Amino acid sequence: MSITPTRLILLVAAFLILVANFSFFDKVTDVYPFTTENIVFLFSLGILFFALIALLTIIFSIVIPVRLVVSIFIILAALTSYYADNLGTVIDTDMIRNVLETNMSEASDLINTGFVLHLILTAILPVIVVWRLPFRTSGLLRETRYKLQMAVALVILIVINILPLSDYYSSFFREHKTLRYYSNPGYPIYSMGKYLSQKIRSSTLPEYITLAKHVEQSGSDDTQRLIILIVGETARSDHFSLNGYTRETNPKLSAEDRLISYSNIASCGTSTAISVPCMFAFDDRKEFDADEARHTENILDILKRAGVHVLWLDNNSSSKGVAARVTHKDYRSPELNPDCDIECRDTGMLAHLQEYIDSNAGDKLVVLHQMGSHGPAYYKRYPEEFERFKPACQSAELSECSTQEIINAYDNTILYTDHFLSRVIAFLKQNTPEYRTAMLYLSDHGESLGEAGIFLHGLPYLFAPDAQTEVPVIAWIGSSSDIDYDKTLALRTVENSHDALFSTLLEAFSVLTELHHPEDRPLIVMEQDL
Repeated sequence: MSITPTRLILLVAAFLILVANFSFFDKVTDVYPFTTENIVFLFSLGILFFALIALLTIIFSIVIPVRLVVSIFIILAALTSYYADNLGTVIDTDMIRNVLETNMSEASDLINTGFVLHLILTAILPVIVVWRLPFRTSGLLRETRYKLQMAVALVILIVINILPLSDYYSSFFREHKTLRYYSNPGYPIYSMGKYLSQKIRSSTLPEYITLAKHVEQSGSDDTQRLIILIVGETARSDHFSLNGYTRETNPKLSAEDRLISYSNIASCGTSTAISVPCMFAFDDRKEFDADEARHTENILDILKRAGVHVLWLDNNSSSKGVAARVTHKDYRSPELNPDCDIECRDTGMLAHLQEYIDSNAGDKLVVLHQMGSHGPAYYKRYPEEFERFKPACQSAELSECSTQEIINAYDNTILYTDHFLSRVIAFLKQNTPEYRTAMLYLSDHGESLGEAGIFLHGLPYLFAPDAQTEVPVIAWIGSSSDIDYDKTLALRTVENSHDALFSTLLEAFSVLTELHHPEDRPLIVMEQDL
C-alpha cells in the first residue's frame, strides 16, 4: 500500500490529535464541560487543531522532507504528552532551557519504564511505520502544488470552522489563553522557535556588560565579614515547620537562636535555569532575560570588584552562568566531596571550607548550591538515617507511588536540608570570634506534589501554583554581626521576592553603587541604617 505525502500529513495530524493531546482536551473540558451545549464546540476545536497541525507540517515540509518533518513532530509530541499527562508539565521556553541545561545525572531520574514504554508505543513504532510506508510521489513541482492546494483548503476549513462558533472562540482565545500551553505539538514547536531566536539574539550581545559605574565598600571597621549564602533546590515554603507545617521538618533549625524564617517570599521563576541567575541579577523578575544575564554583571561580580572574596561551591547541575567570573568548585564528585554514597551530599561542601577562609584575608561571601530536594528521585536526596517519614517513595517513576509516599520522601529531603543548614550555622559559630557572621538560605523555586494532578515544577509563571512560586528564605545572624537582628526580624512576614537578594548583599557588605531600584526592599536591616 502506497501513500501520498499530503495524505500522510493528514493521517499524522489526526494521530497526534487523538493520541498526544489528552492533557489539552482535559484542560479544555475543565472550562467547557462535555455537555450537549458544548459538544459542537469541542468537536470543532478538535478539527481546528487538526487543521493547524496539518498546516504547520505543510509549511515545514516546503524545505524539509515530509517524512522527517512528521517524524520530528511525532517524537516531540510523544515526549511532551508523557510529561504533560503524567506530571502536568508544560513545555515552554523556560522548560526547554531547563532541559538543555540539565546534566545527565538529573535527566536520568526522569527516564523510567513508563517513559520508555510510552515512547515505544507513541513515537518509535509510528515513526517506523512512517518510514516503511512506500511513497507515491508526482514530482517536486506537482507535489508542491498539491501542498499549496491543501494549505488553502485547510485555511478555508479553519475559517468556516470558527465563524459559526465565533462567540465560543472569542472566549477561548481571550479569556482562556493558558489553554494553548497544552496544545501538542504546536506549543512546544513555538517554544523551541522562541528559544532559538533568543539564543541567536544573545549571540550578538557584547561578551560582558558592566552595569555599575561606581563600586566601593564603605566603613572603616577592621572586623571581617563571613556570610554563607545557600541556594536551595526545589524547597517549598509550606513544607517547613518553621512556617507552620504540621510535620516537624525543621527540628534543628527550630532550636537555633537568632534565626529568622521569612514566610512571604516569591521566587523569580519556577525552574533552576531561570530562578538562579535571576536572583543574582540586577533586573527584576519581569525584566529578566536569561540569555542577557550570562553576559551581564551580577551581584557576585560587583562584590568581587568591591574587594569581597567570592567562592561558589556547587553540588547541583551548575551555577547557570552566575559564577562564571568568580572562584568556582564542583562538589558532585568524590574526587572533591568526601561525603558521597549513592550521590554526593550537600554537607560535603563544608569539608574544605575552613582552609579557604583561613587562607584569604578580608570579607568573604561563600555560596553553596544545594542538590536539596530535586525530584523526582526524592529518595536519593538524603542519607538513609534521615528517612523519618515513612513509607517513602523509592522510585523516580512517581506513578508507582501513592501521593502520601511521594510527600513522605519529599519531606525527608527537607529534614536533610534542616540538618545541612544547622551544620552551616555551627560552622559559622566556630568563626564568629574573628568574623561578623551570617547565613542566608533561599530556595530557587518550589515543587508540586500532586495537587491538581501536577508534579515537579517548571509551569509557566503566569499560572504556576503557589507550591512552585512560594519559597522558604531563612536568615541566621551571628551575635557579632552588624546586621540588626531585631529590626530584621520585623521583616519576616513582609511580602518580598528573590529580587531582594541583590540589594540585600549590597547592604550586608556595605557596598555603595548607583544601582538601585526605587522599590528595593532588602531582607536585612544594618545597624548603621538605624
